[in-house]
Formats: sequence, structure tokens, C-alpha cells
Amino acid sequence: MKIISASDAAKLIRRGDSVMISGSGGGHCIPESIIVAIEKRFLEEGQPRDLCLIHVVGLGDRVAQGVDRFRHEGMLKRSVTSALIDSPSLIPLARDNKIESYTLPQGVLSQLTREMAGRRPGLITKVGLHTFVDPRQRGGRQSETARDDLVQLMIIDGEEWLRYKPLPLNVVLLRGTTADEDGNVTMEDEALFGEMISTAQACRQQGGTVIVQVKRLARRGTLPPKSVKIPGILVDHIVVDPHQRQTYATDYNPAYAGELRIPLEHLKKLPFSERKIVARRAAMEILPGAVCNLGAGISTGISAVASEEGILDDIVLTNEQGFIGGAPLTGPDSGTAQNYDAVIDAPYQFDFYDGGGLDIAFLSFAEVDPAGNVNISRFGDKIVGVGGFINISQNARKVVFSGTFTAGGLEVRFEDGKLRIVREGRHRKFIKSVEQICYNAAFAVKEGRTALFVTERAVFQASGDGLQLIEIAPGIDVERDVVAHMDFQPAIAENVAIMDERLFLPQLMDLAADVVSRERVKRSRSQA
Repeated sequence: MKIISASDAAKLIRRGDSVMISGSGGGHCIPESIIVAIEKRFLEEGQPRDLCLIHVVGLGDRVAQGVDRFRHEGMLKRSVTSALIDSPSLIPLARDNKIESYTLPQGVLSQLTREMAGRRPGLITKVGLHTFVDPRQRGGRQSETARDDLVQLMIIDGEEWLRYKPLPLNVVLLRGTTADEDGNVTMEDEALFGEMISTAQACRQQGGTVIVQVKRLARRGTLPPKSVKIPGILVDHIVVDPHQRQTYATDYNPAYAGELRIPLEHLKKLPFSERKIVARRAAMEILPGAVCNLGAGISTGISAVASEEGILDDIVLTNEQGFIGGAPLTGPDSGTAQNYDAVIDAPYQFDFYDGGGLDIAFLSFAEVDPAGNVNISRFGDKIVGVGGFINISQNARKVVFSGTFTAGGLEVRFEDGKLRIVREGRHRKFIKSVEQICYNAAFAVKEGRTALFVTERAVFQASGDGLQLIEIAPGIDVERDVVAHMDFQPAIAENVAIMDERLFLPQLMDLAADVVSRERVKRSRSQA
């Protein structure tokens, strides 16, 4: 193991290399100093170029940091990730066919690192069947220049499976907190673990170079052995950045590192708005003892509602980055959590998800078609990607999709427990056909999984006959305020219920009393 500068690390990357970078979202475990040095070298020397960039989840602050630094034309040849939304400068490169762009499920890429480490023939899973990553649809492609087949359909014992092929790795860039003189790396200040050891093992198996950025150095033999997350036998080079921040927005928060728990009353409360109405109605689906996942977007507000209503301890919240328990964060530091009971490596979290471990998944939606299929990935020129959405929605026993009914300028008013639409959003979400299928409703129904669609004015359920309206908000007219703003006629339940009036009043709903009155989630051997 050799200690080198960030600029020397950048020189180790050659033209055409396949480079994988660790981290998540807004700066968690992202080796930013090395990324900065790579960009600087390219701008000064025109190298390295034609890179294949791989990262499991979106990396960046949605402005200019993270993998947005690879935006310069000629720097990238291919991008393989689950999400582009955090690096918006790469989106036009994919849209305009200047790079080969693939977006695959986050869990697939996470678990694939472990399969590659063991020199196995890729990841074989049902995740992605009948979605846009299925090779019978788009195979995860987001640009016309992406012509290689990264996904293969297989039949095993008469059942359909997808094989995600191994990816080449020449260099991997990882991050930890402390490294000793032998290259052993600990992560005590980091907000998550990600795929660090699996990525390092996969790169080593292929004869590639493993570079780890850390905050500080320690003498040989002084690090607690059980705290080492990346053993020195897997590390080629260490880059030290004493100014390394925990995230882009936070220098260091001990709660993110699991060093302490904060009082729940300090968790940020949601302002009373249509978004809080949606989060509240979704939270009404909570069962005591349920293991849940909170997706990005509006669904992240459910943890704030659960905390405010005193039901956070009645459920176990998890997220894709490996957190179990506590409250996943919203805002610029989303992706981490506070007051968690455990944090595990991401591939193992996705094993749990794929194995049916989630009782309820709370996810957001952007577009829904008459069958109940959901698109969150691409809308014309806007390429978002899917993150962990497909793993979660395809394997949770129940999915609660949340979102405002329309988007872009929606304005509502609450009057004595009733909802009034002041100004309708410019963009419809319930449309005739979605551009990419990220959740296949018919496949879910066939497998016995249920889904609910929650908005501020109406609630729908997915069935074998398509989308069915089952609830409306008090003060809302079905034809004027719901059907008139959909591109299709939904099925309407014989007795459409009125949404709970407490949702539309600013005071607490006393959801705790509702939750404790329900039967606790039980797990049979067949469910485990």
C-alpha cells in the first residue's frame, strides 16, 4: 500500500478505463478530492477520456459536485448507474447520445459487486422482470448509443430470470475515515457503508487498482480489528484529505455516524400542506411491528409524520443504504438516517428486500397508466433513473405509492376539514401510457402483491381490472376534481369512501391510537 496525492491518483486512470466510485446521494462516502483531481487533469491534459463510469446510486449535489465533474465532452464513453438525477449535467449527454447510458436497479448493481468478487457469472434475479430493464423492453438503456446487452433473459426450471452480466473494473475509488500503515480502513465517521468491501474485492479479482480516500492516518496495529471495513490486502493506494466532510452539506454530525441518538422532538416537522396530507394518509397504512421502506421524494415525509404522531417506535423503518430502524433523513442529507438500530452493507439490505422482508414499502410515483403501471425513470428529455425502486416495489408485500394528484403549480386550501383546489397543477400524472415501466402492476397482482396510490384528493388501488378509485377527500367532486384531470376513466368503487377528515386539519391526528388498535404483523415460515 502506498500513500499518494489526489493528483497522483488521477494519473493512475488511463484512457478507456472502467472506473467505479463509491458513495451515495449528497456526499455520503464519495471520494470527492480524487474526483476533483480527475476533472482537473482532464481539463489540463485532455486525459483520462472515454471512461466507463459506474456508480451504484446517484452521486452529487445536483449542482456541480460528484460525478457531474465527468460532464466534459469526451471524458465519458459509458455511464452505468441506477440514477442520474444527482448529476444533472450527465443527463443531456445521455439524451443527446453523446455517451452510452444505462440505468439499472440500485440493488442489482449493489449485489452485482459481490457476485463479481466471487467470480460468478453475474447476478441472477427476478428483479426487473417486465420493467424497462427487461431485455424484452429496453434492457435499461437510456441512449440510442447504448447497444451492448447488459441484461439477459434466462429460463431456469421453467421460470423467467434475469442475468445481469459482470462489469469490467480497472480502477475503483472508495472512501473511509481512517487508514493505518498497512492500508486497513475504518469508517467510524461515515454516514453509511455502501458496497465498500464487495467493490474492493471485485476490483482485486479482476486485477484492477483500489484507491481509498480517508480523513486521517493511524499507526500499524492501532485500529480495532472489528472496525476495519476494507482490509489492507485489498487496498493499493491511500489518499488523505484532512478536510473531508461527512456529506456535502454537513461537516460532521455524530447522529449520522451512529455515535448518539437525538431526541425525537428535534426531528424536523412537516409544514401543513398537501404534501403532509399525502404523507399522513400513507402513514395510516402502518401496522404495528411492520418493517417498512421509505423511498425518495414525498414518501420521506412519512418518518416525520410517524415521529410527530408518536408511532415511530411501533414500526421499523429502513432504507436502501443499509439502515434499520430510526428515522431516514430528508433534505440535502437524505440517504442517511438518525437514531438507527443498525447499519449493514447495502448488498445485504437488498438481499433482505429481494427476499420479501418488507411488509410495506412507501414509494413515490410520477406517472401512472390505466393498468396501474408506474414510471419514475424518464419523462421525455428528463432522465431520472430508478434507484432502488424496482427492487423494493417488486418484492414488498404491500406498496403505498404517494404523490400529489397533479404537479407544477398545484395550489390547495383547507377549510374546516375539507379540501379545495385553488389552482390545478400543469402536469397530469395519471396518463394513458407511461414512457418506461418501473412497476408492472399486472405482474404484481399475479404474484399476490397489493398496491395503493395515495394523493391529497383521492386514493386508488391496483387490481386485476386496472386502477380503481376507492376514496376521495371531503369537499372534492369526483368528476370535476379527479376524473377531469386524468387521461383515462378509472374504475370507481361502488361505495367510494371519504378520506379521514383529520387529515385536513392542522392538529395532530392521534394516529398512535389507531395503530395500537390494529393487529401486529405476524410472520409465518412461508413469509420469511
